[in-house]
Amino acid sequence: MIRTFAGGVLAVAAVGLALVPAAGCRANRVEPSPASAGINTRDLIDTDSQADADELTPAAQFAAAAEQLRKDRQKKLEEQSKKEGGAAVLRPKRNVLCLSGGGSFGAYSAGVLVGWSERGVRPEFDVVTGISTGALIAPFAFLGPKYDAQLKRFYTELESKDLYKVRPLRALFSEAFADTAPMAAQIDRILTPAMMADLADAHRRGRRLYVGTTEEEGKQFVVWDLGAMAARNGPGDRELIMKVLLGSAAPAGFFPAAKIEVNVNGVRYVERHVDGGVSQAVFFRPPYISPDDRSDVAARDLAGTKVYVIVAGKLYADPEVIRPWSLAQAGKSVSTLIYAQTRGDLQRLYTVCLLTGMDYYVSAIPQGFPAPVSSAEFKPAVMGGLFDEGRRVIASPDAWRTLLICVT
Repeated sequence: MIRTFAGGVLAVAAVGLALVPAAGCRANRVEPSPASAGINTRDLIDTDSQADADELTPAAQFAAAAEQLRKDRQKKLEEQSKKEGGAAVLRPKRNVLCLSGGGSFGAYSAGVLVGWSERGVRPEFDVVTGISTGALIAPFAFLGPKYDAQLKRFYTELESKDLYKVRPLRALFSEAFADTAPMAAQIDRILTPAMMADLADAHRRGRRLYVGTTEEEGKQFVVWDLGAMAARNGPGDRELIMKVLLGSAAPAGFFPAAKIEVNVNGVRYVERHVDGGVSQAVFFRPPYISPDDRSDVAARDLAGTKVYVIVAGKLYADPEVIRPWSLAQAGKSVSTLIYAQTRGDLQRLYTVCLLTGMDYYVSAIPQGFPAPVSSAEFKPAVMGGLFDEGRRVIASPDAWRTLLICVT
């Protein structure tokens, strides 16, 4: 959003603001603002300056560079074809699914997946990646419609008390505001021997399931290969998968970190893993290629790979009145940062798709849908609405966005 002045732009909202009654002279009163008047601040744009910025953005040059990369890639494929006697070079058809974080808003992602199955056109994904609530959804999405009933149950029937217990006094003397023992019990119930066997079988067939966490003390993003753990099926591997899932979905301070043992040069240490969304909102990994096939240009080429991203939330936060309290302002600033990070990660992935020839598809909660403010509360009535909206969107003609998500 580009502005060069405030008065002229905000004058558009002056009539609405005049209707807001004056409050008393209290230190913490809410001052009249566009949000309090029901105005979307994103609509308050200095149109001349915005048009100037759009015109000067080097989109055309970027597109030309991407087109040149496509031509270079096609030339390599044609050269390989000639070496192989003119046979057509066939690229494998591959599908990648990336699932964002978003707490209880994951009900929307679950609805998209279940609705996709109901339409009969949901592909088998070669790769699934998940962050936070997306990490909890990822195993269900990876294993396909067979697990849709369990996915629906998790995101339409469970309540907050089924996932965590709030203990305010603990926050003063321990690392977390809540106890996630109930969530651990839910994951333990889901991660059956049959699911472990299904994960292992999919991994052996070359499919990959990745979940991201943030190693709290090292301040770095860590990617875990859950399929490899299931296929290894050694002592403690099932428990390790549980810890990774708990860690990826653990907002630091609110949920306790997952304690994961590591061995460094024969010495045992314990790492602290928290919400993967601290580092990335969504992440991509390419399809697996066996070592024997890695010299094949066509096998390594990503052109034609379909990359689907399901965002458990809106692309832009709804405006809301912020109380002039320090904790409220700090909390909303973190929320704003997460929304911005999500759009930034989507832009980066769009760029990767553009440069490699992959097809880019994004689904997010529509801006007009009345989503709840908090994603930390799990209420079946509210989540059922989000789930149904996901089913509705995936069945609509405009189920997927295929263009760059612009930041204004």
